[in-house]
Amino acid sequence: MFDSLTNKLQKVFKDLRGLGKISESNVGDSLREVRMALLEADVNFIVARDFIERVKEKSLGAEVIQSVQPGQQIVKIIYDELVGLLGSENASLNLSGTASILMCGLHGSGKTTSSGKLARLLQKQGRAPLLVAADVYRPAAMDQLATLGKQIDVPVIVMKGETDVLKIAREALAFAAANNRATLIFDTAGRLQIDEALVQELVRLRDFIKPQEILLVLDAATGQEAVNVATHFDQALQITGSILTRLDGDARGGAALSMKSVTGKPIKFVGVGEKLDEFEPFHPERMASRILGMGDVVSLVERAAETVDMDEAKRMEEKMRKGQFSLEDFLDQMRAMKKLGSLEKIVGMLPGGGEIKPEELQKQEKEFKRMEGIICAMTPQERRSPQILNAKRRLRIAGGSGVKVAEVNTLMNKFAQMQQMMKKFGKMQKMMGRMGGKMPGMMP
Repeated sequence: MFDSLTNKLQKVFKDLRGLGKISESNVGDSLREVRMALLEADVNFIVARDFIERVKEKSLGAEVIQSVQPGQQIVKIIYDELVGLLGSENASLNLSGTASILMCGLHGSGKTTSSGKLARLLQKQGRAPLLVAADVYRPAAMDQLATLGKQIDVPVIVMKGETDVLKIAREALAFAAANNRATLIFDTAGRLQIDEALVQELVRLRDFIKPQEILLVLDAATGQEAVNVATHFDQALQITGSILTRLDGDARGGAALSMKSVTGKPIKFVGVGEKLDEFEPFHPERMASRILGMGDVVSLVERAAETVDMDEAKRMEEKMRKGQFSLEDFLDQMRAMKKLGSLEKIVGMLPGGGEIKPEELQKQEKEFKRMEGIICAMTPQERRSPQILNAKRRLRIAGGSGVKVAEVNTLMNKFAQMQQMMKKFGKMQKMMGRMGGKMPGMMP
C-alpha cells in the first residue's frame, strides 16, 4: 500500500544522511519534499502540515549527538513523529466478562469478512466468540457470515426474514448466556453512503446491547473519504476504534496516516489479505518502520511462529544436517513459505526489502511456481531418490509440468549444489560440536 510513499521518503532520506550539519535551509528543503510525499499519499492537509511543523521544530532544536550524523538524527525524529501520528502504541480491545462488539461501516467496506477474521483471532486468544448476522437487508451477508462461522467453527445467529435488529440481538444474547459465549460480534448493515435511517438503526442497536467496543470498518482504498466517513460515524455512535481493510492493496495510505489524528480514535486492526488469517492487530511503530523502508521483522517472526510447525521445522533441520534433504522436503518447504504470504510481502517486511523491484520478486515467484510444478510431476519415489532421474524420466517430467527438459536439468543441478552445501554445513557443525562449539584456531 505505502510503496509510492516509501520510495519518495527513501530518496529524501538519502539526501538527509549526507548532511554535514543541520540548518533551517537544508532541513526546510527536505521537509518540503516529505510534505509533498504525504499529500500525494492522500494524507489530510492539516495533518501533513502539523506533522512537518513538529518535525522541523524538533530538528532545529535538537542537540546534535556526536556519534550520530545530523541527517540520521532527523530521520529518527521523522520516525518518532510518524509513530505518534499513527497512534503511538497498539490499542487492544477493551473486553471483560461477556462483551459485545458492534461492527459498523459503509456497504462494501469488508465488515462481514472482518467480523469472521476477528472471531477467529479472539478464538485463538482463548475467548468464545459468537457471530451475529444483524444485517437485515442483505441475505447474502447472512449467508456469508454463516459460511465464515462454519470455516472457523464459531456459531452464528442467523434469523432470515426478521427485520427487527433488536429481536435478533435479544436472541443472540440469550444464546450466548445459554452456551457460554463470552464475546458477541454484531455484523450490521451498511449503505453506499451515510443516511439517517442507517444511523438511527445503529444507535438503537447500540443502546440495546451496550457494546464495549464499536469498531468502524473502513476500506483503506477510499483514501481521504475514509476519514470523513469515520468522523460521521464517530459523531453518531462514539466509535472506540477502527479496522482498516485491504491494506495489502495499492491505495495510497492516507487514511491510515490521518485516522488517529483527525478522529482521536485508534486503528485497532488491519486486514492485509483476503484469507481469514490475514488480519493483524495494528502496531503504529511497526507500520512506521514499514513506511520508512526499515521492514517489520517482528511481525514476520510472529506470522512464522503462527504458521510454521516447529516439530516439522526441527525434523527438516535434522535432515539438512545429515544431508538427507530430498525434493519432497524441498516441496514441503516451498509450500510452508507460501503460507507466510507472497514473496513480495515477505521481502517487504525485511529491512531494505522495499528497494528490491517488484518485477524481480514477481519473476522469482513465477520461478518458484515452475519449480513446484516440476517436482509435482515426479513420482513420490523420484522425489525421495532424485538420483534415479535418467533422461527418459526427465523427458516425462518436462512433458507433465509443461516445461523444457533443460529447465528440469537446471532444477536438478541447483538441488545437487544445495545438497552439497548442506552436507558441508553438517560436517562443520559436527566438528564444532566435538570442539565444544569453537571454530578451529580459536583461543580456549
